[in-house]
Amino acid sequence: MKFVRFIMKNAALASVPKHIEHFSKFSPSPLSMKQFLDFGSINACEKTSFVFLRQELPVRLSNIMKEINLLPNKLLTTASVQTVQSWYIQSLMEILEFLDKNPDDFKVLGEFVDALVTIRNRHNDVVPTMAQGIIEYKEAFPQDLVTNQNIQYFLDRFYMSRISIRMLINQHTLIFDGTLNPLHPNIIGSIEPQCEVGDVVQDAFHSAKMLCDQYYLRSPDLILQEMCSKKKKNLPMSIVYVPSHLYHMLFELFKNAMRATIETHDNSNTLPPIHVRLSLGDEDMSIKVSDKGRGVPFRRIENFFSYMFSTAPTPQMGEHTRPPLAGFGYGLPISRLYAQYFQGDLKLYSMEGHGTDAVIYLKALSTDSIERLPVYNRTALKNYKVSQEVDDWCIPSKEPLDLSVYKVPK
Repeated sequence: MKFVRFIMKNAALASVPKHIEHFSKFSPSPLSMKQFLDFGSINACEKTSFVFLRQELPVRLSNIMKEINLLPNKLLTTASVQTVQSWYIQSLMEILEFLDKNPDDFKVLGEFVDALVTIRNRHNDVVPTMAQGIIEYKEAFPQDLVTNQNIQYFLDRFYMSRISIRMLINQHTLIFDGTLNPLHPNIIGSIEPQCEVGDVVQDAFHSAKMLCDQYYLRSPDLILQEMCSKKKKNLPMSIVYVPSHLYHMLFELFKNAMRATIETHDNSNTLPPIHVRLSLGDEDMSIKVSDKGRGVPFRRIENFFSYMFSTAPTPQMGEHTRPPLAGFGYGLPISRLYAQYFQGDLKLYSMEGHGTDAVIYLKALSTDSIERLPVYNRTALKNYKVSQEVDDWCIPSKEPLDLSVYKVPK
């Protein structure tokens, strides 16, 4: 019996490339926040969700799995990246098992929920494991600009794909597992129809503050200001959003702001507070986090969104018993992806010598909050074939120009 199962498993593994090739020919179907909300609150049908997900999840998985194979061989062969790749193959195989199953069978629907929970748990450590693969690659091989650009392009798409897949899985499992969240009775899956932004700011700040106190034995205070229009002056500032996504972004920004503030004012008895300003307009919800942590030069801003860069010492996997205040270098880039996932963004504005402003832009309307999904096609393929070309702008020399050679003789 074991031998038969072994043969069947090997046969299934052998068919994986064929399935990836098939499903990667389809483009993912982006959903709006309103569609997520309406489905969960008005038209919640487990059978419909099952039929959609058993097709959509293989499409999203296969699209990004095609791109994994386009990574440099030296990165692709690291132990960590191979581990991630094996997780994706296993998860794809498990979902494909439901393609021919009867959606009218309640037992099948229950098994599907269990399978999604297993897949979600399996992929919990995808981000740090992939980050560890990047570290292994950086330590073992010399870096070049073109390869780093290709890796940056891939990781933005890979992590965005992961966010979207977890969103689909969370919505299905949280809505159809038969339990309600007593702390958030109005939440629909992972979406809060009236997400009060100020409350999420407070939660994220206090979590970062506790972590900061553990490391530095002190932390800056928070000053929160809500700037509402006259029409919404007496109403809580809320939007339709995923609180966990917003919390993740704010937590990362607060960690960075606290670290910069304390290290800048290390010899001072008092620390300048971190200011947060909220503004809700007709189109945008804007959240500005301001610190007085001395700021950074303009040329270094984009480094903070690079997966190949971190200003903190690299933590080793499994060696720390508490989450590091900084280290792997993926906090800000992934926070930006969370903002961009529903058509928002995250921007950094720094004044060297003074401090940094980080602004999160979100869509105020649920109809405008539509998934931003990577798709594997010819355009994507071109981005992995970028080569180093001669710049069409003069590159300034790092050495001072010797003007004596231009002196006009008397």
